[in-house]
Amino acid sequence: MSDRKNVLFLCTGNSARSLIAEAILNREGIGRFRGFSAGSKPLPEPNPYTLDLLKGLNHDVSDLRSKSWDEFAGPDAPQMHFVLTVCDRAAAEECPFWPGQPMSAHWGVPDPASVEGADSVIREAFSETYRILRARISAFVSLPLETLDRLSLQRELDQLGKAGSSEPA
Repeated sequence: MSDRKNVLFLCTGNSARSLIAEAILNREGIGRFRGFSAGSKPLPEPNPYTLDLLKGLNHDVSDLRSKSWDEFAGPDAPQMHFVLTVCDRAAAEECPFWPGQPMSAHWGVPDPASVEGADSVIREAFSETYRILRARISAFVSLPLETLDRLSLQRELDQLGKAGSSEPA
């Protein structure tokens, strides 16, 4: 599909937020978008709470793995049309920068993997992350890309990065 747009979600560890976003986009944007995720310092494997949440919501997790953003910088990597960082600046995390021509925006979300406490508290943090990202991604896949100029599209991407915290999933 030549019109399908590739979207790379970046975060430091690529074990929770970026993987959740990848899974959501691959369901919500089927046929129009293809989601990928990576991290600047990927952890050895996805967070178990990430996999539990996604499996419980009937997402295919068979191909999900933590990976370095270097995989997407080589000559054989798919061309990215959008690069969206989902790390949380408020937590003073390192947010990866992606050079080149893709449209980019920061969609910071608090890190559910940093939440401590009872199992129910941690699961709620992961559910909230999913809800925020799903709201943003649902709005993103609904954008009329073919009618927006680059500046308008950038404004929309930036606005979406600020939205979602009070919207229903």
